[in-house]
Amino acid sequence: MNRGTKRAKIRKGDQVIVMVGRDHNKFDKQGKRVPHRGRVLEVSPSKGKVKVEGAGIIKKHQRANPSNNRGGGIIEKEAWIDISNVQLIDPNTGEPTRVRYEVQKDGTKSRVASGSGQSLEK
Repeated sequence: MNRGTKRAKIRKGDQVIVMVGRDHNKFDKQGKRVPHRGRVLEVSPSKGKVKVEGAGIIKKHQRANPSNNRGGGIIEKEAWIDISNVQLIDPNTGEPTRVRYEVQKDGTKSRVASGSGQSLEK
């Protein structure tokens, strides 16, 4: 039974902040706790998950594959994080914000930061 397409308000390349979870607090150079900010590498709307640069790092034991020119060893890569645990960064204020859609007069939809009303389209 097809229930329609799931959509995500967060897209690949967006700057997000991790609000909840193992990576929501990282230490900066001064030793202060700061929320982790990063770029979205991948989005899976059907699963409701995202991959954020530098967040949710896991170690994967990988066998060498000479035909693919890939070496073996323990590699570190980003794991999937639930999309509800991240929020978009407002381009105006730099604070976390929710996303809403606005429909222009010509019928096109665009993403807008709820806090400042700033457009999120590149």
